[in-house]
Amino acid sequence: MTVLEELPTAAGGRDRRRTELARFLKACRARVAPEEVGLPPGLRRRTPGLRREEVAQLAGVGVTWYTWLEQGRPINASEQVLLAVARALRLDGTEREHLFRLAGMSPSPHAQPGPPELSPSIQVILDSLAPLPAAVSNTRFDVLSYNGPYRSLFGTERMRPVGGVVFNSLWCMLTAPPCCNPCGNRDEALPRMVAVLRSAYGKHVGEPAWEEHVQRLSARSGLFRELWARQEVAPPETWLRIFRHPRLGVLRLNATYLTIPGVPECYIVVYVPAGPEDRERVERLGSLPPGGWTHVCEQ
Repeated sequence: MTVLEELPTAAGGRDRRRTELARFLKACRARVAPEEVGLPPGLRRRTPGLRREEVAQLAGVGVTWYTWLEQGRPINASEQVLLAVARALRLDGTEREHLFRLAGMSPSPHAQPGPPELSPSIQVILDSLAPLPAAVSNTRFDVLSYNGPYRSLFGTERMRPVGGVVFNSLWCMLTAPPCCNPCGNRDEALPRMVAVLRSAYGKHVGEPAWEEHVQRLSARSGLFRELWARQEVAPPETWLRIFRHPRLGVLRLNATYLTIPGVPECYIVVYVPAGPEDRERVERLGSLPPGGWTHVCEQ
């Protein structure tokens, strides 16, 4: 196939993307009530939501420019302008990313949402998985939520919630002294976790939050620096974790990762007993109070 034969297809793709962008903006505008953004409801609104000129006013852009954008015309939009439109339309993180993609741009770190808000149903799912330990984690190994058996396995005195993050399991494993480290196969687990982290990092190179996270780990742990330098990558997948518990002893658990629709780069990790003895010990986790470890995970 020649280059000349490919051009119409590429142009057609851009046209379809602009059409989808126009439809998306119209739908988002219709969902925002004027009073939600401090505007009077008005008496002569023929359609629900905001008017185009109101979105332009809220975003600080020209009415003609925004009209052309919503009409799907071939105009250029900067990141700052798209962010202003997203704020005017009260878009959440997923919607902002979709807006950028339709506009033919990749969201910069500043366009990325903060820590995801987990719906109450996620906690219901975690609790229903008992007696299996389960938690919600992201690709940086920030633990965002957990159930009772997970709390008993790790100990809540190890967890210091900061900005919606309970604690970071990779950081905890790297910094906990041998006496208080719950991981029994640390030499196997750490290379795998760092490889998963580097795989996810590839999508976020240059983003301040990710760069700071890697720098903090590197400054704190020589072992992390060594593993990070290997340039190994791996996806989250089921693998055997061996835990030491101060009351129950050794637990062999298969960490299984389940994706969460609508919550990008987060998953539910469920720890499934590898054998009968492990299952018996896991069932006892629910009857134990949290705690037992003497080392508090740093932040």
